[in-house]
Formats: sequence, C-alpha cells, structure tokens
Amino acid sequence: MNDLTLVIGNKNYSSWSLRPWLLLKQFKVRFKEVRIPLYEARTSALMAQYSPSGKVPVLDMGGLTVCDSLAIAETVNERFLDGQGWPGNPNLRALGRAAVAEMHSGFFALRNAMPMNCRRRVSGFKPDAATQKDIDRVCELLGDLLQRSEGPFLLGKFSIADAFYAPVASRFTTYGIAVPQEISQWMGELNRLKAMQEWLSAAQEEAETIAESEIADA
Repeated sequence: MNDLTLVIGNKNYSSWSLRPWLLLKQFKVRFKEVRIPLYEARTSALMAQYSPSGKVPVLDMGGLTVCDSLAIAETVNERFLDGQGWPGNPNLRALGRAAVAEMHSGFFALRNAMPMNCRRRVSGFKPDAATQKDIDRVCELLGDLLQRSEGPFLLGKFSIADAFYAPVASRFTTYGIAVPQEISQWMGELNRLKAMQEWLSAAQEEAETIAESEIADA
C-alpha cells in the first residue's frame, strides 16, 4: 500500500481539493484522506498540522509533503501512474498541459462569481461581462480539446486535464450555464464516473456552510 495522505477541504466547496482527489480515485491509487473544514475557528490549527502553505490540497508521501494541486498531480503521475495521467500523443499532451496551466493560473472572474458549491442549483444566474468572457474561453478551450481528441474525455481517455476542469463542470451545473453539446456530453461522462459520484454524494452530506459561496437566486 502506498503511504499516501491527501489533505483536502470541504468537498462541497473546495475546487482545488477535487482535482488531485479525483485523479487519485480514478486511477485507483490508494490513499488516506484528511478533510479540514475551511473558514472555521479550528481551520488554522488543523492546517498547521498538515500544510506548510496553510492551504489545501496537500499530499503527504510519508514525510515528503507536496503542496498545490498541479504539483500534486504531476508528482502522482510520475510516481504512481507511470505517466498515464497524460496521453501518449505528444500534441494532445502539450495542449492538455497548456489547458491545465491556463486553468491553474486564470479565470479569476469565473472563480469569484461562481464559487464551487456542489449542493446548490442557483436559479436565474446572470454572469457579468468578465465572467461571461471566462465562460466563453473555457468553452472554446474544452471544445477544441474534444474535437482534437474525439472524446469522450478532454484528451480521449480520462487525464489530469479532466481532473482540473471537473470543478468547472460542477460550476456550470450549479449555475445553470448553457454549454455546447460536446461539452455537455463531456460533463455527463465526468459525472458518471464512480469517483465523481462519490465526491458529489459526500458533498451533499457535509453540514458546514461557507456564506461567501452560497450565491443567492436571482
């Protein structure tokens, strides 16, 4: 058994935590899960036990601590997936890495206006211009990947790219965002994964509430 511990935040809210968790689960890498509820009085003290950065996710490999979702994904890919987290096709691999980097470092308007909230279905949400621009770019990017790879996942088979865009799929569902058919089909494939269903089910059962992520109906 791998001596792995993944430290995450609330499943309902923590988009950064979903990414490495889904990657590990989908590739059947065994790990221990530690969940730290965010934005509570006890959060800082719990973080201090596990996270040098004071943030989640964190991967503990028996004394070696790796912070940041992208660093974790690449480490897991190298050490436990034999490189299968990325496709063999070098062109798809390059485009997938670019897409993941763009998500990792951008789309701030979308993140702020549409916080991940797996339990909610927001009625009448109207994105502002900056958020709509981010939505349009995500759809353009995902549509291009699906066209090049021919699906059903972004790079053909499930990959790091799908793990990184899973929180966006969740947001599109929560806020009722209309997307092109090929992206809707990809979202359906993603939501049918046993690992994704496990995450969403656990999110429904959490009792904590983060007020800033509870966007009201229009």
